[in-house]
Amino acid sequence: MWERFVIPVITTFGWVPPFARGFVRDLRPRWAFEEVGQPYEVALITDAKTPEHRRHQPFGQVPSYRDDIVDIFESGAIVLHIAERAAVAGAGRLIPADGAARIRAIQWLTAALNSVEPFVMALAINDIFEADREWSAARHAKVVEDLDGRLADLQTALGERTWLEGEDFDVGDLMMVSVLGGLRGTGVLDRFPALATYVARGEERPAHRKAMADHLATFEKPFRTEGSR
Repeated sequence: MWERFVIPVITTFGWVPPFARGFVRDLRPRWAFEEVGQPYEVALITDAKTPEHRRHQPFGQVPSYRDDIVDIFESGAIVLHIAERAAVAGAGRLIPADGAARIRAIQWLTAALNSVEPFVMALAINDIFEADREWSAARHAKVVEDLDGRLADLQTALGERTWLEGEDFDVGDLMMVSVLGGLRGTGVLDRFPALATYVARGEERPAHRKAMADHLATFEKPFRTEGSR
């Protein structure tokens, strides 16, 4: 199926502190690759702020991606590209063929990144990255209130469906579960049982388990600047 394609490469960190393991966004394209059965390679770096890396990712972040067609960044764009390229190769398990269903899947991918993730990240920034600021403790309640409001909206939208658009898992679910996975260990989703079940359902998928295992294995072995899957 994939013989005519150059194996794509994602660039990410070869080491992160223990608290960040399981949360770095290379997990998202890794999961997409596993869902569609696409072989891939991983290039590991220590510093995303170097001029060399910024040529691929101007904001000095990870992951970035390259294949024989494109050199791109942003996890949402990467996941969408993986899904659409897989569909061309006959492995369209992440992006619907129907035009209306396809744009609804992209709608949810975009919503995960634009409408949900900022609230998830606000909690992480306040309680982890800026926890030592004098105003952090006072701000916590407002951050949680805003996050809960957004999660309540999302839980209502999900309703009793298995996935956001019904019975078929797609790129929208992959990205939404990935974003909500950022709340792992916080207890926030305990207040939203339908979302907690939804996230667990996504993270129980064999492709996610494999992607997470490979992501975590990166930090269990000596760092290499050129890695492979």
